[in-house]
Amino acid sequence: MTSNLYDLHLSKHFKHYSSMIFSFKINSILTIALVFSILSCAQQATEIATPIFKDGEAQIVEAFSNVDQWIRHDLWVETEFDTDGDGVPDRMHVAVTRPEQTETEDLKLPVIYVSSPYFAGVAADAPGTMWDVNIELGGTAKERFHPEVTRRGERPIISNSHIKKWIPRGYIVVHSSSPGTGLSDGAPTIGGKNESLAPKTVIDWLCGRAKGYTERDGEEEVKAFWSTGKVGMTGTSYNGTLPLAAATTGVEGLEAIIPIAPNTSYYNYYRSNGLVRSPGGYLGEDIDVLYDFVHSGAEDKRAYNNKTVRDTEMMNGMDRETGDFNDFWSGRDYLNQMDNMKAALLMSHGFNDWNVMPEHSYRIYKAAKENGLPTQIYYHQLGHGGPPPISMMNRWFTKYLHGIDNGVEKEENKAYIVREYDDRQQPTAYKDYPNPEASDVTFNISAGGNTTGNLHLDTKIKSDTEKLVDDVRFSGKDLATVEHSENRLLYITPKLTQDLHISGVPKVNITLASNKPAVNLSVWLVSLPWQDAKDTKITDNIITRGWADPKNHKSLTDEEDLIPGAFYTVTFDLQPDDQIIKSGQQIGFMIFSSDKEYTLHPKAGTELTIKLDRTTLTLPIVGGKDAFVKATN
Repeated sequence: MTSNLYDLHLSKHFKHYSSMIFSFKINSILTIALVFSILSCAQQATEIATPIFKDGEAQIVEAFSNVDQWIRHDLWVETEFDTDGDGVPDRMHVAVTRPEQTETEDLKLPVIYVSSPYFAGVAADAPGTMWDVNIELGGTAKERFHPEVTRRGERPIISNSHIKKWIPRGYIVVHSSSPGTGLSDGAPTIGGKNESLAPKTVIDWLCGRAKGYTERDGEEEVKAFWSTGKVGMTGTSYNGTLPLAAATTGVEGLEAIIPIAPNTSYYNYYRSNGLVRSPGGYLGEDIDVLYDFVHSGAEDKRAYNNKTVRDTEMMNGMDRETGDFNDFWSGRDYLNQMDNMKAALLMSHGFNDWNVMPEHSYRIYKAAKENGLPTQIYYHQLGHGGPPPISMMNRWFTKYLHGIDNGVEKEENKAYIVREYDDRQQPTAYKDYPNPEASDVTFNISAGGNTTGNLHLDTKIKSDTEKLVDDVRFSGKDLATVEHSENRLLYITPKLTQDLHISGVPKVNITLASNKPAVNLSVWLVSLPWQDAKDTKITDNIITRGWADPKNHKSLTDEEDLIPGAFYTVTFDLQPDDQIIKSGQQIGFMIFSSDKEYTLHPKAGTELTIKLDRTTLTLPIVGGKDAFVKATN
């Protein structure tokens, strides 16, 4: 009896013990499973919070794509200059947008940086804002109206286009307002030194070398702990100029830039070979007009800035009376600082951009290539703006910001050109620009320019002269399409029987005399017959253009009055181009004086006399002379 009770007692304890062991095993298994589950989730989280690359491009990552989880904040980076005269260093307003993982998971990412003077709005167009172009050459125009910018909102409105494009691909996007605009201190100088040093300082801050603050006038510092120290810049027009401005300081950490239609020389933007010339669409604009247009900074600093920058530095330097090149313009030419540049360059421009003309991109691309920098260039056939395809930009930033070896710098083809009727996203690859197979072909002219003279390869030319009379009432199109005109000289090739490919920089050499001490000189290269159909492309009519001041035939820095009746030779480049002229067309070389869309408008009546045997056009033709002969037989 006792034994049975003991056995029963033991049995109960054994069952309880066994139950405990089983329960412990189950709990252990559950615990282990939970741990593995947590680790698995953590691993998955790590995987989705890391940039992903495929085919040499950064891919869209779902974890970076939730707009609601992006971190946005404003700060001010302190520079080493004081351009608004208040005795303290100017601070630049900076807006940062980054994935939440840069805060929660200690993730560091490279930066795509966009700087602009436009984020806070611009001055409204008002009568008298532009310079009056209806003056005699060398004359002084009446004082113009100075508009004021009404700043848009309490803080600059930052464009989201770059944010939406790049953050999901594993980048941080940073915007800053340039000096004297938006919430940034200082004064706009339109190409002055501070507009290069401001983005440099922001990059220095992104790399831990400059101080940033939470408030415009505060002392609480903020650091870019989320930055890898690798920065790329891009932007269009003025926003495309500033990446080049920053790059030519040689700042460490700026690894790659993609300027789109950048203004690389303010002289070339407002002048052509000594001639006062307006950018396309902005007749009468000059550098002080652009200053007023973007000056959206603090109202209490504007009077000082206007007096110091606009009414002193600019008025003393811009020289609308002569249009000569000088130290003021030299300091606003980024070609002069190219030796400092270290960043890889992907350049983008339109061959028919008559605002910021294609020479701006070509001259910088050429210099960067000569300096041994990694380079590519993308050209399309349209007007102002137009970025490269996203794939091109992505590969460029993936290589130089993420450090992925995608071979972009080793590609055989350096130039990508959108052909005349192709989609802008589908450029044709070439070894380089200009096309390496192009060579210069020089054309002569023969009599008949008031109707249509001949543009040809013959070398035996009579030493005749032909005359035109300046009259700005007629547009370039008017002059190119009329059968006869005393206001222009037009010389044309035979009709093409095959397509002809031009690639490079055309040049003109014109020997002329004027009956007055000053005269405008304009040249258009056109494709004829002129097309006016609804679906006409811009390339169907205008090939390229150029302008010059004959008074600067010796030097851009020192003009001299023309002796009426005396002959002078003027040599200058037309705008770079890459165009296929279709079979059935004729190339027209048109010489006239005042260009209604671009030059000053003097009174009609100035006479220009051209020496036929000393006037030539040189075209860079793919296949050279043989190609032209074949295309016209």
